Parts: sequence; C-alpha cells; structure tokens
Amino acid sequence: MNAPTTLAHLVPDVHQREVPAALIAALKARFADRCSTALAVREQHGRDESSFQCPPPAAVVFAESTQDVADAVRLASEYDTPVIPFGVGSSLEGHLLAVQGGISVDVQRMNKVLSVNPEDLTVTVQPGVTRKQLNEEIKSTGLFFPIDPGADASIGGMSATRASGTNAVRYGTMRENVLALEVVTASGEVIRTGTRAKKSSAGYDLTRLFVGSEGTLGVITEVTVRLYPIPEAISAAICSFPSIEAAVRTTIQMIQLGVPIARVELIDVNTVRMVNVHSKLGLREEPMLLMEFHGSPSGVKEQAETVQEIASEFGGKSFEWAETPEERTRLWTARHNAYFAAVQSRPGCRAISTDTCVPISRLADCLLDSVAEADASGIPYFLVGHVGDGNFHFGYLLDPEAPKEREIAEELNDKLVHRALALGGTCTGEHGVGLHKMGFLVDEAGAGAVDMMRTIKRALDPKNIMNPGKIFSIG
Repeated sequence: MNAPTTLAHLVPDVHQREVPAALIAALKARFADRCSTALAVREQHGRDESSFQCPPPAAVVFAESTQDVADAVRLASEYDTPVIPFGVGSSLEGHLLAVQGGISVDVQRMNKVLSVNPEDLTVTVQPGVTRKQLNEEIKSTGLFFPIDPGADASIGGMSATRASGTNAVRYGTMRENVLALEVVTASGEVIRTGTRAKKSSAGYDLTRLFVGSEGTLGVITEVTVRLYPIPEAISAAICSFPSIEAAVRTTIQMIQLGVPIARVELIDVNTVRMVNVHSKLGLREEPMLLMEFHGSPSGVKEQAETVQEIASEFGGKSFEWAETPEERTRLWTARHNAYFAAVQSRPGCRAISTDTCVPISRLADCLLDSVAEADASGIPYFLVGHVGDGNFHFGYLLDPEAPKEREIAEELNDKLVHRALALGGTCTGEHGVGLHKMGFLVDEAGAGAVDMMRTIKRALDPKNIMNPGKIFSIG
C-alpha cells in the first residue's frame, strides 16, 4: 500500500506540522519520564486497528490526572501543536493517527472508578477505565454496564467515538448512556457537562456534542454513565440458516414484532469457518444468528420460544442453547475474536473494516446486494452484524503488496456506503468517521451541515490542535 498517497487522498489537508524542540523540552520538564520520545513508544501510539500508516507523533505524554491532561494541552496550545488523545488503540478508522504530527496524550493510567451510585444506577470513571474492568469492579452491586463494542475499549474512547456494539438493540449506544463529562478544552481549560440527573433542560446539550466528536473538540477526562440491573435470567442461543437472507428476514420479523431481545448477531459462513479454526469450535458452517435473551426466567423462555418459532419459518435449524455463564462466554468470546480470526486466516493480510447502519426494514436490501458484490469481487472477506439495529460490518482481507486489492476493496466500500445512504441509513453505525469516511460524511449530512460542524470546531479549537484532520478537513 502506498500509505502517503492514500492519506493524502483521504485527508485533503494532511501535512506534518513541525513540533518545536522547545515544546518537547517543556513537556519533559513537566512530566519527566512520563514524556517519551522513544521511537518504539511513538510508533505504538501512531497506529490503530485500521490499515492506514502515518508517521508517529513526536512525543507521548502519559497522563495520570486531569491536571496532567490540562497542562499537556496548554503547552501544546502555546506552541500550536496538535494533540491526539490515546485510549487503548482499538479504533478502526484511523482516529489516532498523527496526520498533522503533534503529541499523543495517553490516558490509560487514568483508570480509576471514581464513584459508584447504585441507588441512582450511575458510575463515574476516569477515561482509561475499560469496559471489562468497569464491570468487574461493580459486579458486587448487582449492576452492569452493557455497551459492548467487542474490543476491551476504554470508556473515554467509547464516548469519543459514540460506540455501541452487541447490546445496542436493547440498551442503546454511548449516546444514550453517557450522562456527564469532564473535558479538557483546546485551551487547556477544564469544563464539566451534564449531571447525574436522569434528564435536564438546562442549556445546550454539550455532553452530546463531545460524545462522538472523536477527540476533535477536547480530551475527555471523566465520564458518568448509566448502569443497569444484572438480569435475573440470561440465555444465549445459536441458530443456523440456509442463507443470509433467511437469517436477516428472521431478524427483521423479530424486531418488528417487538421481541425485547438483548443481542442478535449475524455471522456469515466465511466468518463461521474462520472462528471455528481460531477458537477451535465446531459450529455448523452456515450463516448463523447468535442471540441473547435477558429478563425473568419466564420472560426469557417466552422470548426464546417466539424467536425459535420465527426462525423455523425461515428454515432456521440447530437451535442450540447456552445457559451457563461459561457456555455463553465461550460463544461470545468466539464472536468478539472474529476480527482476529479473520486476519489470521490470511497470513500477512491487512483488513479494511467498514460498517453501515440502515433502518431495519431495509436491512435485507442493503446487506444482500453488498454480499453479492463482495462474493463477485474475489476478495476474501468476513461479515458480522449487530443486525437487530440494522448495523453490520464487512472486513476485506487484503494483501498489502497488492494495490489492486486495495482498490477493489475501496470500491466495494464505496458501493456499500452509498447503498446505505440511499436507503435512509448512515455511512457509519459505530466505527466513527475518522479518516476513512470523511468524504462520505459530506454525502450523508450535506455540505451545509458539515460547514456548521467546521464552525463549531473553529469556535472551540481556533488553532485546530485537537486531533486535526479527522471527521472533516478545515481548509
């Protein structure tokens, strides 16, 4: 892959700003050994799970407090230098690449659960707390945090990208579940947005402005999120289908009938094969739905019986149950490892992962045509989907030494996104815009709306130092 050409194509204003030696000296004076300019450290913070490559940041600051973040940003602002927030590096669209140079602010050491309020069903955490860590620390309360994007992402990163995942069909996304934030702005000021109250009519909704802003407006340093009671009963099931269409039609009908299913994941036959090899499973090598039901024992039983009846109408078979925590964990671990199973299925490959989301009634129209195009292309791929809310993901597995494969994959992605937009959907259901979908955002929102986003960006970040070159170009 010709990386610089690709980045220049994606980001019209990509360029490396010079990072002054005086700034590096000031950061080292303030943070001592918590400011690193070692190449290995910088390279680790200059890549994510996307297929794009870019020069690494000039330095990495390991923040341990909100004051650390504020001081780092204030120094960067003084020297007009970009700041790129770093959580765990699991983003898929180039969010944390230093396309204009700058410094990376790593918040992984800000990993404390600050306060748990079980009576109010809320918890406040630092941004480096991961979703698995959070659930481990609050399990004694009988509550859990349901947003599950697959990777053990940080809560700060999940807020910044407006993440969702497998439970979104029942519990919503980060948009619905973040109540309040603490944010360091582009000038180094610390502000708070929102409260722990369930609702508010007080002024502009700044919390929603920062949720999904992908680090382009500020660095999130505290997050207050909703919690939910751990269900009395949980049951998981898998069901194989003769075709993807049958699985999708089953999903559409169960959602339209109002079945309160917690998770419903589509896995295509390619992915089933890859997961079987990677996780040493014996799943039937056919398109599959992986489902989970939450509620009372009688409610779970009723939901499952309804879904099983719907599935049988579309040829669903081999309905298998997983009721113990160990069995459920085994199935969901296999699903969450689908990306890694796919990458390992073609040694040396890189994956272009993309997602769209459409109204549930148009899911079959969008998905089936996209599958036909991917099959005809000859490019190996995997397909998984949170199809209960109309969201699905393709991963195209490319030989990095074969530019033609990259070209074909980008053509497939282009067709997929424009099909979703034509059906009333979005260019990205949960990955975010980052670098990869900047052009598609204009297609979706329109030039006027993107210009308004630029106006907000310029007002809050006049020097354009907060993760520049992402979501849209400023020029």
